[in-house]
Amino acid sequence: MIETTPLQVTLETVRFWAVVALVGLGLLFTLVSAVGVLRLPDIYSRAHTASQTDTLGAGFALAGVALALGWQHATVYTVLLLFFVFITNPTAAHAIARSAAETGVEPLLAEEPDDADAPAETDGGEQR
Repeated sequence: MIETTPLQVTLETVRFWAVVALVGLGLLFTLVSAVGVLRLPDIYSRAHTASQTDTLGAGFALAGVALALGWQHATVYTVLLLFFVFITNPTAAHAIARSAAETGVEPLLAEEPDDADAPAETDGGEQR
C-alpha cells in the first residue's frame, strides 16, 4: 500500500479549498448577473452586466471544475469550453446591443428634474 506524505495531504487540502473558492466566486458572479438582469432598466445595461458577470461566473466555475478533475481528458474539454465561453459571451452581448441600436431602441438616460432652474427653497423662510 502506498502511504501519503504530509506534503501530499497539504497539497490536496489546498487544491480542495481552491476548488471551493473558484466555484464560490463563479456562483457569486452568476448571482450578481441574475440580479443585474432583473434590476437594470434597459437592454444595453442588461446586456452589459450579463456578458461581463456571466463570463466571469462561468469562467471561475469552469476553472474550479478543471482544477477538481486534475489531469484528465475531461479537463481539456473543460478548458476548451472555458475558452469558448470567453469568446462567445461578449460577442453575443455586442450583437444584441448592436441589433437593438440598429432597430432604434433608445437607451434610458437619467433626466434632470423639471425644477432644476428654480431657486432652492430654505426651510426656515426668509429673514428680513
